[in-house]
Amino acid sequence: MGLSELLKTAQVPKGSFYHYFRSKEAFGVAMLERHYACYHQRLTAHFTYGPGDHRDRILAWYQETLNKFCQQGAISGCLTVKLSAEVCDLSEDMRSAMDKGARDITTLLARALEDGRNSDCLHFTGQPLQQAQVLYALWLGANLQAKISRSAEPLENALAHVKTILTTPEQ
Repeated sequence: MGLSELLKTAQVPKGSFYHYFRSKEAFGVAMLERHYACYHQRLTAHFTYGPGDHRDRILAWYQETLNKFCQQGAISGCLTVKLSAEVCDLSEDMRSAMDKGARDITTLLARALEDGRNSDCLHFTGQPLQQAQVLYALWLGANLQAKISRSAEPLENALAHVKTILTTPEQ
């Protein structure tokens, strides 16, 4: 969908659009920043107040994406998966916004990993931030492959692997 069609559908005059955004790229950056801010807020609440211990909350985050895929038959809402390959080479500003959003997510995940390790409810090797980056990259790759194959199998396999990485202290 092009900008003209989007504005027509939203019944927004083109002049109004450019009053708020200097370009289509600036609109894209604002959209990404809003997406990541909302996602960050939901993820913070989930990791802080979700049911179960820290391991349960982390695994539930992955399981929720898998459940949504199974219900909808598509990856919905993951702009990182949908846009990264397309925009990162074309727009430095949008790439930067996506990079910041991904770093914020991995920082939250690292904090949840560290809290879980400190409360003795999960075990993993390495440093929390490094492990969070690996887990996030694994999940992004699984999301992309699920989108390509239109199959939940990549997500199921990734979740099974995450469970072997994030063990309970008894395991």
